[in-house]
Amino acid sequence: MIKAMLSALLVLVALSSTFGKYIPKTGRRTPQTLSRGWGDQLIWAQTYEEGLYWSRSRNKPLMVIFHLKDCPHSQALKKTVADDTEFQRTLDEDFIVLNLMYETTDKHLSPDGQYVPRIIFVDPSMTVRADITGRYANRMYAYEPSDIKILLDNMKKAKKLLKSEL
Repeated sequence: MIKAMLSALLVLVALSSTFGKYIPKTGRRTPQTLSRGWGDQLIWAQTYEEGLYWSRSRNKPLMVIFHLKDCPHSQALKKTVADDTEFQRTLDEDFIVLNLMYETTDKHLSPDGQYVPRIIFVDPSMTVRADITGRYANRMYAYEPSDIKILLDNMKKAKKLLKSEL
C-alpha cells in the first residue's frame, strides 16, 4: 500500500514539474549539452560560424551570449533566462542562439571590452548590432536578472530592425 502511494506521489511530482517549462511547437526536444542550462529545449548553434550560417539561411537574428561557468552574474542571468517562458518562446521562434564560454576571433563581438555576461545581436547580413545595448554605460551589452524586460525589448528591436532594414 505504501509503495503504491509513493509511486503515485512520484508520478504526480514528475508531471507537475514538466508543466512549468516552455515546450516548443514542434514538441519536446532532447536536451542539448550546448544549452549549458540557458534553455534545454532550444536548438543551440555549436560555433559562431554555424550561428552565422543558420542566421543567414533562416533569415533570423543571431543572439550571442558570452558567459562563464563559475561567474555568479552569468549564473544568475542564466537562471532568469531559463525560467522565463516568454523569453524561451521568443528565442525558439525568432532567433538563432549561441552561448559561448570563450571569446571569438571576431573583434566586433567585443566593441566595449571582453566581460561576462554579455549579449550581442547579429543580423543575417552578418552585421553586429552595436546599436542594441543594455542600460549600463560602462558595460553596454551587459544584462542582469532584473534587466530581463530590457533584454526582451532589445530582442523585439532586433527583430524589428531585421524586417525594416533587410
